[in-house]
Amino acid sequence: MRVLLTGGAGYIGAHTAIALIEAGHDVLIIDDMSGTSVEAVRRVERITGATVPTLVADVRDVDALTAFVREHAPVDAVVHLAGLKAVGESVAEPVRYYDVNVGTSIALLKVMAAEGIHTIVFSSSATVYGTPEALPLTEDSPTGIDLANPYGKTKRIIEEIISDAAAADPQLRAVSLRYFNPVGAHPSGLIGEDPHGIPNNLMPFVSRVAIGALPEVAVFGSDYDTPDGTGLRDYIHVSDLASGHVAALEQASPGYEVYNLGTGEPVSVLELIAAFERASGRDIPRRVAPRRPGDVAATYADPAKAQRELGWSTRLTIDDACRDYWTWQTQNPNGYAGA
Repeated sequence: MRVLLTGGAGYIGAHTAIALIEAGHDVLIIDDMSGTSVEAVRRVERITGATVPTLVADVRDVDALTAFVREHAPVDAVVHLAGLKAVGESVAEPVRYYDVNVGTSIALLKVMAAEGIHTIVFSSSATVYGTPEALPLTEDSPTGIDLANPYGKTKRIIEEIISDAAAADPQLRAVSLRYFNPVGAHPSGLIGEDPHGIPNNLMPFVSRVAIGALPEVAVFGSDYDTPDGTGLRDYIHVSDLASGHVAALEQASPGYEVYNLGTGEPVSVLELIAAFERASGRDIPRRVAPRRPGDVAATYADPAKAQRELGWSTRLTIDDACRDYWTWQTQNPNGYAGA
């Protein structure tokens, strides 16, 4: 298949591009590069030996998107990863998040309908579940209730839009993938997460402490009802996450389906820090800080549906993720900007 990746130069997008190419598919990328760099695409090409046509543009620019699709026709499918993703920023700038995340999705669906593209895999999020009522989370767990931030709300709205589009068009094959906590990097060390400024997520923060760029890790809460008192999360290696996109794309059938992409094996904050210490061979200073509003004690997936229907399961562990992230960090201490 020839597959268009929106946001394909980003952290998950670049890994997905590699997975698709290695599975025999052709890849096109559109990305405004607001959160990444064209260097990521160059490195995808270096790893795979493939040429990846890339358009630097906003997906909401329907004319530019249409011209790009027509230039490379036929396009068989879309993996939709474009969007803003910082939870805290979404609280501060909600209108921007609705504009970008929902706007890109509507523009994309319009172009797909006009150009006869009938398959879409959407990058959703486990944030659509809100505060868990029961664990592990299945695809039937309640969504859209008690969502604490606009980021999660945009993902839930987009899921509804795509579901409605599939109900209206019997040719549309649509899948939403609810990610849990992507971590790690490509084992080559060439592709990885490139956060700008202070990282929002735990592993890049821990890595920056390990390399000496930040002084210590703040552990937000040590009195949760968990084995070591710190929060439990479902950390999935980004390479496993990427392979989930390939499986969803290849197994998509008419209609709309949702799948969790997670390991089903929660890891605590302290366990992740310990794993990173093993990977890096360095002590990582940490301090206990108060719980953050909205944080929950535990959240993790039941990935059985994806295993059963897509033939997909995770292969890599938290130790693999820490090892690969440390390789990326040491080879790219300034991210792609140092290239």
